[in-house]
Amino acid sequence: MNRFAAALSAHPVPAHAVGETAGEILERFSAQGFGGEGSNEGDPDLLVCFASAQFAGTLDDMVHAMRNLLEPRVLLAMTTSAVVGGAREIEDGPALSVFAARVPDVTLTPVVLQVEQTPDGASVVGWPELDGAPETLLLLADPFTFPVDSFVRRLNADRPELTVVGGFASAATGPGGNRLALDERVVADGAVGVFLEGARVRTVVSQGCRPMGQPWVVTRAEGTFLQELAGEPALQRLRELAESVGDEDRELLRRGLHVGIVVDEHRADFGRGDFLVRNVIGADRETGAIAIGDRVEVGQTVQFHVRDAAAADEDLRALVAAARSTSEVGDGGALLFTGNGRGRTMFGTPDHDAGVIDELLGPLPLAGGSCAGEIGPVGGKSFLHSLTASLALFAP
Repeated sequence: MNRFAAALSAHPVPAHAVGETAGEILERFSAQGFGGEGSNEGDPDLLVCFASAQFAGTLDDMVHAMRNLLEPRVLLAMTTSAVVGGAREIEDGPALSVFAARVPDVTLTPVVLQVEQTPDGASVVGWPELDGAPETLLLLADPFTFPVDSFVRRLNADRPELTVVGGFASAATGPGGNRLALDERVVADGAVGVFLEGARVRTVVSQGCRPMGQPWVVTRAEGTFLQELAGEPALQRLRELAESVGDEDRELLRRGLHVGIVVDEHRADFGRGDFLVRNVIGADRETGAIAIGDRVEVGQTVQFHVRDAAAADEDLRALVAAARSTSEVGDGGALLFTGNGRGRTMFGTPDHDAGVIDELLGPLPLAGGSCAGEIGPVGGKSFLHSLTASLALFAP
């Protein structure tokens, strides 16, 4: 039977933080009936560790000790600017959060991916031989050295059945400062991950926005420039929207404007979770075009969105509540990859995302971290996001 546990330590000494989290996981598994003298039935199959920036220089020793204490089949780790554990988000100071999964019937295939320069350009190397058909890839990557966006889009085309969930390390502001680990191997670039086959993983991706106005069909576009919506300049459609709403929403359009791109055009109606939300980068008053943070094609459907703390709170609550009503969550576990622009910066109070999940699904073994970019599916395809809460729910 699958079992899950999680532990959080805010101890500043690395050895103590490892000891506290490993000890709590062993205690929780023991309470669930695993283990016994001379038995390895209590050993987790998968460990995922999130370490704050203060532990970047000692991550080698920490993962070595964690492997000796818990003996997992696969260990993943990365450094993040903030660490999530249970209902807490530790944004300042040292912290270590660990997720442990006992999934004896799940096939785990670890992977280390690196970028190498070839005569034909940059190439991702390290893709493993996959005997089966894994449904999920947990992916932890360095934002400065690994092209997650193009990599995930390639997977959407080549392996549409594969869901990718994870995030960028966020403990550094430049190349070489982050740390990623797979088992005993610790690297400062590329990506690490594990393919899961046979695991029941439900994903929730809250992009923290709400739609405003109505959907429009793109009638003219070039690259990332949205030129016309239903035959009118995109900027004119935005002006019409601004004139039709109240002062509060007009202010949100001014400082929190985004564009949602429908992922699955075969749906009759579009609602929450059907849009891939992208930033509005700028506008050209002469042509009426709007520049957004992704390519858009003629014939696609888009809708203006706004983002603020209230919209982000509403979106997360609605999506988590929907997951609770349609999923078997009790006795499960979760990994949370939340944007490093959320937390106190967005909500003004601590522990928002973790607290909402704990309120609606808890108590739930949960570990995670603040990421410099989050990975998760929207409309059946996986994408790289920003300021998003990407949640992986493991069913019991």
